[in-house]
Amino acid sequence: MGMLKEFKDFAMKGNVVDMAVGVVIGGAFGKIISSLVGDIIMPVVGKFTGGMDFTTMTYVIQEASGEGDKAVAEVAIHYGAFINTAIDFVIIAAAIFVAVKAMNSMKKKEEEAPKATPEDITLLREIRDSLAK
Repeated sequence: MGMLKEFKDFAMKGNVVDMAVGVVIGGAFGKIISSLVGDIIMPVVGKFTGGMDFTTMTYVIQEASGEGDKAVAEVAIHYGAFINTAIDFVIIAAAIFVAVKAMNSMKKKEEEAPKATPEDITLLREIRDSLAK
């Protein structure tokens, strides 16, 4: 029973829950970026490169051969898919950078903002000033 309670305490900590939410949102964000790159950016890039479809760009090392049971599949390097994935990464990294920079900026403004003096400190200062007179 102790191990179950210990696991529950671990799983319900704020950091673990926050991390789980971040992973789920990150996965969805990755899918959105992949769609953005594959469905919007790469067709535009393909248009400017003469109608080139990056997803079909391959370097064939060995052609497919044979038939039936003796068939050998094609061996190829799919560098076009790698280009799409690299562009995905760059866009995701840039978006995360902008988000972290914005969060750091907001945190810095919070730290710089003058904090109101607590009421008890104000009262003690008034008493001190009255006694000094």
